[in-house]
Amino acid sequence: MTDEEFLRALEMCELLESDFGHAAHVRAAYLYLRAAEFPAALERTRRTIRNYTTHLGKPKRYHETITVAYLALIQQHLSERGDGGGWRAFERQNPELLDPGLLLKYYPRTQLATDLARRVFVLPHAVPAPADTKRVTSADAPRALRLRNP
Repeated sequence: MTDEEFLRALEMCELLESDFGHAAHVRAAYLYLRAAEFPAALERTRRTIRNYTTHLGKPKRYHETITVAYLALIQQHLSERGDGGGWRAFERQNPELLDPGLLLKYYPRTQLATDLARRVFVLPHAVPAPADTKRVTSADAPRALRLRNP
């Protein structure tokens, strides 16, 4: 199925539910990000997934934090590595994006499972610093910022 056929089937709610797994979500986000800047791609992704899940009779499947976080990760990969020359090449060059558990590197499972994370984008809980790394306190913050921004 071509990219255009895929998006059309998804947007018209003609794509089989079994054909809209994690990789298909990433593909749709990739295609939307290639066609528009992040804000417009995010809005189109939100609208499409919400419409599709509502069509399936499962509107509560939409998850705002997962949607925004994955779009941000895909955008970062596009910015760092390029678009790969099309979806199939991008998919091969970025296999980590196809891991449905990728966000667990950034978010505790319990946080993603909350109703709040489902309804609105939430930032991940802070990851504890390794024991041998000095933690930056609020008193250190101005100094830490000066070190990063000479």
